[in-house]
Amino acid sequence: MTPQEQSDHKNSWKPGFIVRLHSDLDVQGKTWCKRNVERHQWSFTTYTDVYEHTFHFELEEQALTFAQQFPNYVN
Repeated sequence: MTPQEQSDHKNSWKPGFIVRLHSDLDVQGKTWCKRNVERHQWSFTTYTDVYEHTFHFELEEQALTFAQQFPNYVN
């Protein structure tokens, strides 16, 4: 999938299923996504609130599995 196709695909499902994660865990969150979810099925928005980044997922099961990895740090 080309970068343009990825962008178009993400725009078709965003905002999708949202998980808010403490900003200190952004690297761990992105690493988990890169290892477990196809690149066109997730997105990341920085500082959506104080000490908070937002991860967007195309599928609900992806969002739930992601949130389970960081149970003490999701809002």
